[in-house]
Amino acid sequence: MTIALRAESVTRRLEGEVPVTLVRDASLEIASGECVAVTGPSGSGKSSLLYLLGLLDKPTSGRTWLGGEETTGLDEDALADVRLARLGFVFQSHFLLPEFSALENVLLPMDRLARLAPSDRKERATELLISLGLASEIHKLPKQLSGGQSQRVAIARALANDPAVGLADEPTGNLDTVSSATVQSLIIDLAHKRGRAVIVVTHDAGFAAKADRIVAVVDGRIVR
Repeated sequence: MTIALRAESVTRRLEGEVPVTLVRDASLEIASGECVAVTGPSGSGKSSLLYLLGLLDKPTSGRTWLGGEETTGLDEDALADVRLARLGFVFQSHFLLPEFSALENVLLPMDRLARLAPSDRKERATELLISLGLASEIHKLPKQLSGGQSQRVAIARALANDPAVGLADEPTGNLDTVSSATVQSLIIDLAHKRGRAVIVVTHDAGFAAKADRIVAVVDGRIVR
């Protein structure tokens, strides 16, 4: 078993007149090919934990590793490089750029990383969209897509640079039942068929039950 992501005793505290602790002494390991659902009440610290694991926020204390390499002390530029090359994000809102087509949205992170030649980037982006059932939507703008289609484009964008870890924050929260089921299956498949480590924050008990493991968070602590 390969540990793709690890956190050791991470705490996130906001200082101020009334200090607030978002995450308390959380430790977690997630393996490649594993899908982990993070659940808990609203305001429990689920998303805050995800942002620490995804290097979108820095812990006040504790340590984090990605693929065996410690990421705790990296500066902002280094963290941005790691996120671009090794992590893929899907959020409740798809955050597609409205002036760009589905294909162009998927190409954006690939163009920024520039790991592949331009022709290879376009080929990979096209293949990703086709694999997600979007062959006829490749050149459409976001306003021409349904919510479920937009979220599938967001998943393709998250996979564009072939990340080792996928992170999703309430990815089905804005979708109807049918679209939600489709997106749930795609996210589970990222782990089981593509071998990624996947962490998904969700309020949906049915979605969480499909994961390999459930991590319950209450008041910033992992309680189960």
